[in-house]
Amino acid sequence: LVPSLTELLFDLGLADRLVGRTRFCVHPAPAAGEIASVGGTKEIDMARLLELAPTHLLVNVDENPKEMADAIAAEGIQVVVTHPLEVVDNRELYRLLGGLFGADAAAAGLEAAFDAAFDRLAAAARDWPARRALYLIWRKPWMTVAPGTYIADMLNLANIATYDIGDGLRYPEIEMSDALLDAVDLVLFSTEPYPFAEKHLAAFHEAFPRHAAKARLIDAEMVSWYGSRAVSGLDYLAEFAQELDRDFRR
Repeated sequence: LVPSLTELLFDLGLADRLVGRTRFCVHPAPAAGEIASVGGTKEIDMARLLELAPTHLLVNVDENPKEMADAIAAEGIQVVVTHPLEVVDNRELYRLLGGLFGADAAAAGLEAAFDAAFDRLAAAARDWPARRALYLIWRKPWMTVAPGTYIADMLNLANIATYDIGDGLRYPEIEMSDALLDAVDLVLFSTEPYPFAEKHLAAFHEAFPRHAAKARLIDAEMVSWYGSRAVSGLDYLAEFAQELDRDFRR
């Protein structure tokens, strides 16, 4: 019931064992679309799920309601709960699913690819300055991500620290203002869960012209999806940060 885990199962060579997914599990396309859908990440068709007779169900603490996972477990289905908080947690995630489903060799291969990408980013990041970013995930109301989240840890690898609103919430609401924007070097408009696009950057430029140069679109799948996507995500982040560095040097 987690898009990034569906993708990971495919990349572990387990596509033929996958009997269901959410409608948001679209990668890899078109293969993922051929798997039966049971609804969304927050609400599913329980009757449809039971018809598919899975032995295991994969969920995530941030993506899926606990009540839904508990109801599925009560039907005798083994619920596998994931909650990566740091990028390095991907190593254990690969081992967990590889061990559960007899894909240890594929998991080891993914881990090696992850380690190589991690090392490439770490080497490049030594030359980049520290920056502070407001990473936006929603509008009306505006919402951001706090330090301590997976996204924040990913950005930290590129010396980009997420701005701490200080309210203790993982995904706090904010009031956009010049005072807030004065405290950050970057305003990152993520492409999900809210589908920010160039038109939103244009509106931001008009509303906050003094901070227009700080605004960037960022591919959220690359920096918020764990699992196998983290491998390409690390390389994406390296390219993104290198482009930032070039822009700021101009």
